[in-house]
Amino acid sequence: MSKPALINQLKEKNPNLNKSEIETIIQSFLRGITLALQDGRSVELRNFGKFYLRRIKENFRARNPKTNEIIYKPERVKIKFKASSNLNKILNK
Repeated sequence: MSKPALINQLKEKNPNLNKSEIETIIQSFLRGITLALQDGRSVELRNFGKFYLRRIKENFRARNPKTNEIIYKPERVKIKFKASSNLNKILNK
């Protein structure tokens, strides 16, 4: 689902809010999640799931598959998502 589709769906359920207010609410929500992850904290949304960070170790002997050249990959951080048990039940019905 794209952001405009989400805004339209929320507009149908909340006709007293205009689209710019709904977009501001969504932007604030996403900004809150982004700031928490930047600070190294995890974000848990009950009955939906959990966003958390996973550190990937540096690799001194990685290979470029195209040229077969040995390259260095520095330590990095990836965002992971773990669905809640309720969301898993809904998806696996």
